Amino acid sequence: MAFNGLDESVVWGGPEPESHDIVKDAIRKEQVLKEIAASQNDLRALLARAHSVQGDVDKLTSENATLQVYIDNLTMQMAKRK
Repeated sequence: MAFNGLDESVVWGGPEPESHDIVKDAIRKEQVLKEIAASQNDLRALLARAHSVQGDVDKLTSENATLQVYIDNLTMQMAKRK
């Protein structure tokens, strides 16, 4: 069935008409593979950065907890002096 002059299988991601040009197909496949590899590398870098940031957050959370205990102890000491 045609939709606005377009073949429905092409519109919905169906197989594209064959071009019968092996060289162009091979070059296009190589480009797609390079794009996929580059995207994977970008994702690996983002994941490494996310792990690094999570480590920083965990460290700061621990330091904040330590500081809160220190503040609580100082507050109790000050209250006892009064």
